Amino acid sequence: MTRMIDVPAMAALMRKVGVAPFMRELAHRIRADYLRWTEFEKSARLASHSPVGVIELMPVSHAARYAFKYVNGHPGNTALGLPTVMAFGVLADVATGYPLLMSELTLTTAMRTAATSVVAAAALARPQARVMALIGNGAQSEFQAIAFHDMLGIEEVRLFDIDGRATAKLQRNLAHAAPAMHVVVAPSTAAAVRGADIVTTVTADKAYATILTPDMIEPGMHLNAVGGDCPGKTEIHPDILRQARVVVEYEPQSRIEGDIQQLPADFPVIELWRVLNGEQPGRESPDQVTLFDSVGFALEDYSALCLVADLAQRHGVGVDQPLIPSGGDPKDLYALALGEDGAALRAAA
Repeated sequence: MTRMIDVPAMAALMRKVGVAPFMRELAHRIRADYLRWTEFEKSARLASHSPVGVIELMPVSHAARYAFKYVNGHPGNTALGLPTVMAFGVLADVATGYPLLMSELTLTTAMRTAATSVVAAAALARPQARVMALIGNGAQSEFQAIAFHDMLGIEEVRLFDIDGRATAKLQRNLAHAAPAMHVVVAPSTAAAVRGADIVTTVTADKAYATILTPDMIEPGMHLNAVGGDCPGKTEIHPDILRQARVVVEYEPQSRIEGDIQQLPADFPVIELWRVLNGEQPGRESPDQVTLFDSVGFALEDYSALCLVADLAQRHGVGVDQPLIPSGGDPKDLYALALGEDGAALRAAA
């Protein structure tokens, strides 16, 4: 049987576990899996682009488990009452190919993105970072703020979005989720960024946007660039990239999809796993500007699916479904197609 975790089941799991504790455990697993980087079979995701968005398949495998995620990115979806990002994923047993888990990943992707951001920031940001600017206040913004507050000690978050309703929504939700955090609504990106230790950009437009410009950047900032995640979609002025120490998840994918798509193919970047295992330094000096050019990588979804599978089993969440035929002769699918009554008639003939 395959354990199925739909959206109501995932919401029930979050009520049992808690959003912040879930992201805390997920960050731990993501970091641990990045430290096993060389043990995974990896590839850039397979993307199908259209003028209005992208649909992607993201596979990764380890000796025992295989995972993939189906995910889209359609910025215009909110006008249709649909999420910009929608996703589901599968975790399978490598030895047999049997699908062990099929899970929603729309909610989970937002949490794994925030958890990955914290893993990178812990290695790149200055240890005394306490103020974060959050540019883009849409569906993923709460999780970024909560994760940085819970795991990295961010005490003040400054919000800006061109959609004031999104900012008001985020402000309401943070008042409930992180009442100890000081929340400031800024009148512009420049005002939100001024004096911040960490700047997170998580905007949605599929365009060569310039959310951050060089005049906004101050010595020692860590930039967490999350929104630029497909060809033709950027947030960071290329001159900022040229001045910063840039860390990516998986270079072959980031060259195509990240903000570094704006720069030549020989522009130097560092893969996150090399920083986490100590092979490369993260921040080299207190005044250095560091930038995590995050596009989302399948390994992070592998970590998330493994955690969901463990927690679902532990808390009795989800439903086992016969997604794959079982019982009877595995070489006789025709009998399955006939159904029980048809198979009985065939046997009696």
